[in-house]
Amino acid sequence: MTVLLPRPYWYLRHGQTDWNRAGLSQGRTDVPLNETGIEQAVEAGRLIEQAVRAQGAGAITRIVCSPLERAHRTATIVRDELVAHGLPLLPLSVDDDLAEVCFGEQEGQPIADWYDDWIAEQYTPPGAERFAELKSRAARALNRATEQDGLPLVVAHGALFRALRAVMALPANVRLPNAIPLSAVHEAHTGWTLSELP
Repeated sequence: MTVLLPRPYWYLRHGQTDWNRAGLSQGRTDVPLNETGIEQAVEAGRLIEQAVRAQGAGAITRIVCSPLERAHRTATIVRDELVAHGLPLLPLSVDDDLAEVCFGEQEGQPIADWYDDWIAEQYTPPGAERFAELKSRAARALNRATEQDGLPLVVAHGALFRALRAVMALPANVRLPNAIPLSAVHEAHTGWTLSELP
């Protein structure tokens, strides 16, 4: 059974790419941020900086990101934005298990009805990673990110976060907008709660 450590974290999906704008399945294809995505990453950094100051300096202790360029650049922009506003330079590490799912033959194709069936674990496109495998991989990565003391900011992908939602016993097939920072907190009696950073 796939479980998460009941420890808090912040999550950020990467900024927009041209494939996001066109509604195409990106998966492992290493599509870079577009200009809108860069602006979104800067704004996410500002939101995170404000949240850190509201919670006290040092609320985030590190950033962990996917190896794909769109996530890594988003993480770097956010870190630079925090430094530009007078916060300490945070360590940034890459975890390969945070890479987006491989969509196989559907990469570069429009997202369609097959996506719902994939989330429901009733269909996997040829050459793609099963949703169950993604859940296990995503949970391993998040557990590594949260096992140390302090609060991590995890910068990764949309489908990967759907997998994390499933592991958190939340509705899985919910779209996460680009570059909207979330706070995830676990309470013993209520489970996981996700909140957009104010």
